[in-house]
Amino acid sequence: QVQLVESGGGLVQAGGSLRLSCAASGRTFANLAMGWFRQAPGKEREFVAAISWNVDRTTYANSVKGRFTISRDNAKNTVYLQMNNLKPEDTAAYYCASSWGDVSSQPNYWGQGTQVTVSS
Repeated sequence: QVQLVESGGGLVQAGGSLRLSCAASGRTFANLAMGWFRQAPGKEREFVAAISWNVDRTTYANSVKGRFTISRDNAKNTVYLQMNNLKPEDTAAYYCASSWGDVSSQPNYWGQGTQVTVSS
């Protein structure tokens, strides 16, 4: 069992930045692929970014490439999402996810989510 707790959401103006954090419980964090998803009101949850367990591979949705950066600190059991040049269309609840496989398509565990609101 893996428990994930997100933090760092909030209200920011367009063009601003936020950094989300996701703290994971358990001793297996270093073996898990980690990712971020988001869900806007009335829309389906969508993939945002992922990072492999050994930090050698990151993937991003086209909509956030060049603006968002995913990273992880295995010593702290934490994964981060640095979000720069935020746009109103980035407004959503952001969820952390983990997986023993491909987190972008097979997430196993979810956090409770943190709200990001970008004003124009």
